[in-house]
Formats: sequence, structure tokens, C-alpha cells
Amino acid sequence: MKFPYGIADFGRVVREGYFYIDRTDKLRNLESSGDQLLFLRPRRFGKSLLLSMLEHYYDLAKADDFEKTFGQLAIGKEPTALHSQYFVLKWDFSMVSPQGDIDSIKRSLFNHINGEIAAFTQKYSIYLQRPIEINREDAIASLRSVLAAVEQTRHKLYLLIDEYDNFANEVVMSSCDLGKKRYQALLEGEGILKTVFKTIKAAAAGRGLERVFMTGVSPIVVSDLTSGYNVAENIFLNSEFNDLCGFSETEIEQTLKDIAQCTENKLPPVQDTLVLMRSF
Repeated sequence: MKFPYGIADFGRVVREGYFYIDRTDKLRNLESSGDQLLFLRPRRFGKSLLLSMLEHYYDLAKADDFEKTFGQLAIGKEPTALHSQYFVLKWDFSMVSPQGDIDSIKRSLFNHINGEIAAFTQKYSIYLQRPIEINREDAIASLRSVLAAVEQTRHKLYLLIDEYDNFANEVVMSSCDLGKKRYQALLEGEGILKTVFKTIKAAAAGRGLERVFMTGVSPIVVSDLTSGYNVAENIFLNSEFNDLCGFSETEIEQTLKDIAQCTENKLPPVQDTLVLMRSF
């Protein structure tokens, strides 16, 4: 067995035969659950791999590899009409530094967004009919340029945001009074994070952005955004998505049995391991 510890590239996991429990059968239900979705789970739960799976499934630039990637999985045997139909823009807010004053955090956020837009521009250059202008001082203007370019094509944009609340949580967890003030400055009034999400909300109103999927660990940030982003459908408590990522006890038990067979039963008994895992 090859376990993909630390590997969040879905294509690599499938191509190189890493251990993977098929969750692709959930894609049909995700599509019918809403156009802007928020899914929360603790850290180290496989959220980044989930986003990578969505990217590989919907990305029009990966259409030629669709059968190779999904052919043996549940959704590959009966795909939805939306597969391989989107431009995919992916942000990872865990890469945004929470250090420094608000201007420093804003610069880190803009640098990340602009960097991803630059990669987007290069990736989709053959599909775009107009150039994307990257504004180093204003990543929101860069995003608007992406949307304008997308609107000139027959495809729409799918935005994936990993760890949407990461740097905001880090800010509020820092030295108490200062952290609270910086957090409020990010999310209240014309705070930069609120402005980013207001732009996303507006873009989804017929301006080229059709779908958004966000992951995080807490609903607090999206709640504090209030009207800035009140359109997300919170699916993290929906029972049908309990196993969208992570593992059930039944799956873990079977995997432990498989491992025990591979190691000629040199490991502790499966039930002993399960008791330990339940405790911790």
C-alpha cells in the first residue's frame, strides 16, 4: 500500500496508484446543492485533496486526461454534463501571511491572488481572446480583468478557495487586543477581505463566475463577513456529505485488516488499534 501522506495532488494520487477511497460519487449531489458552497472540516482532513479532485474534474484544460484520471472511479462511469467545462482559478489562503500590520497582510493577500492569476493566464492563454492585466497594487482589479476575459469565451469560471479562513483565524489568535483590531479591520466596513468576497459575490451575478467552492475550519469568518458574502450555502452539516473527505470507522477497520495481511500480522490486533484510535 502506498499512502499519499502530504500529497494533495489528486491526479498524482490516481496516476501513481496511491491509496484512495473513492468520493467522486458525491460530485452529482454537490452540483445540485448550490453554486457557492462552504465545506468545513478540521485540519489534516483531506480538504486540499478534495479541492484538487474538483479541479481535475471541472478543468477544461485537463479534459484530455479525464478518462485516465476518472475512468475507473464512480463519477467516470457516469459523469455529469459539467465535467471539463470550466476555467478553474484556485486560491490557498493558508499561503497568506498573517504577520505585520493590515497593509502587510493586504500585500501578502494581493501577492497570492496575483500570483495565482498569473498562473491562470499562462495556463489558459490558448482559450482566452483578450489579455488579462495584472495590477500589482490591486489584485481585485486583476480579478476583474480575469472575469472580463472569461466573459469573452463560451466557458465560465469555477473559483476554488482552500483554507478560506486561515490567515484571518491566525490574525485573531495573535496577541489579544491587537489581533482583534486587525481582524475587525480585515472584515468590517471596507476591510480588504470583505472587499474580496464582495467582489466574488458580485462576479457570480452574471459576470463570468458561475461556481465557488470553499473549505475552512470554522464558519466564524464567513459569518462576520455578513452581507459582504451572504450567498454561500453551508453544507458542512449535511449528512449526505459526512464522508466527502476523511474516513469512516468501517473504512479504517478494513484498511487496517489489509495492512495486517501485507505485514504478515506483525502489527497489533486490529481491534486494539481501533480502540486506541477512538481514544485519541
